[in-house]
Amino acid sequence: MKVTIIGTGYVGLSTGVCLAFIGHDVYCVDTDEAKIEALRAGKTPIFEPHLEAVMEAAKARLNFTTKYEEAVPGSDVVFLAVGTPPLPSGSPDLTYLSSAARTLGSLMGDRFTVIVNKSTVPVGSGNWVDSIVRDACPAGDFCIASNPEFLREGSALGDSLYPDRIVIGSDNPRGLDVLYQLYRPILDQSFTAPSFLPRPGDCNSAPLVTTDLASAELIKYAANAFLALKISYINEIGNLAGKVGANIQHVARGIGLDKRIGPRFLNAGIGWGGSCFGKDTSALISSAQEYGLTMPIVQAGRETNYRQRDHVVEQLLGALKILKGRTIGLLGLAFKPDTDDLRDAPAIDIARRLIERGARVRAHDPVAMANAQQQYPTLGVQWCDTEEQLAQGTDALVLVTEWDQYRDLDWARLKTLMRTPIILDGRLFLDRAKITDAGLQLISLI
Repeated sequence: MKVTIIGTGYVGLSTGVCLAFIGHDVYCVDTDEAKIEALRAGKTPIFEPHLEAVMEAAKARLNFTTKYEEAVPGSDVVFLAVGTPPLPSGSPDLTYLSSAARTLGSLMGDRFTVIVNKSTVPVGSGNWVDSIVRDACPAGDFCIASNPEFLREGSALGDSLYPDRIVIGSDNPRGLDVLYQLYRPILDQSFTAPSFLPRPGDCNSAPLVTTDLASAELIKYAANAFLALKISYINEIGNLAGKVGANIQHVARGIGLDKRIGPRFLNAGIGWGGSCFGKDTSALISSAQEYGLTMPIVQAGRETNYRQRDHVVEQLLGALKILKGRTIGLLGLAFKPDTDDLRDAPAIDIARRLIERGARVRAHDPVAMANAQQQYPTLGVQWCDTEEQLAQGTDALVLVTEWDQYRDLDWARLKTLMRTPIILDGRLFLDRAKITDAGLQLISLI
């Protein structure tokens, strides 16, 4: 099939590259000329494991352009994968989606085309996109579908090729059949897996959920909100565990072995960040308000999550007594390991809170340093190239992002560089014995 992807962010680029890898002819469209030139040269604008390798393997079927007119005509499927950032109200900004749909509609021919909302959008957006495209192309032969993504940054390629499930929603049976054929190599796992990203041993097929347009749109929000709530729940239990002397990791394992609950997303700590959970929970609340509903459980999950960032400052204040004039080093900036994404990253909020209280803040990250310097030039943080530079003269180090390399740091060496040998483990990730044997004081967030 000929497939067009409009938008080359995390979702659009990962989707396009993987669809090309399994055999489709894919055109990726973006208005950013510098980004397109880099992609043509085989360079990705984001850090994502294996992305450049899959691009190289699929390059014969992968095209990058800034011109809609090169990509849209003759397409069997067009994915809308543009950004939907949150507005101050909490609802998503659909400006980019509207513009893309209008331009797309003006280029539609007489070939039946499935237009897929891949962007995370509120329930009803499919109908809205349909009206925009129909205004631009009254006689067009097309249908609208929803195909929500469930990609995790840092494992987006594996999640695309070996998904937990594929959800397709449309009120047009013909459109559903086209999407079934599009994804059939993944559903059947009939494609040859790349050597650098082998097929998991238990992945023989991928479940397909076929539903109506509104249900598919709601599935995405409902899934992300549930995962966000699960993290907030274990953090709330963790705060209680800290008061009563319980071990939250033992508690999490004890409840996670219950098959009705499961162990994933029960890692207590600083909480979630990134481009999805905060935006999607906010949008879900906003959508409910349009129908006169409140979502107190989702709202409480958001409040619990963001309160964890304040808890970091409180723990440091308890250990150091005074923050004014102290130097604090942050180990990690990205909102999670294996990505350079700083959207809603806890480290940025923590840095701001510490600076507001008169502390000096340093930060290190193995991947996200360039993004941090570019996006936050006036934050007031000293960016450090090495962990040793970070530790020099600090009163405490805070583990914010659980990068693997931080687990095996030379703690004895770092202790000699620090002014006060205190480590705050914000992710319950570090080896307590190694740190205490090196003579440092380890305190946990929970």
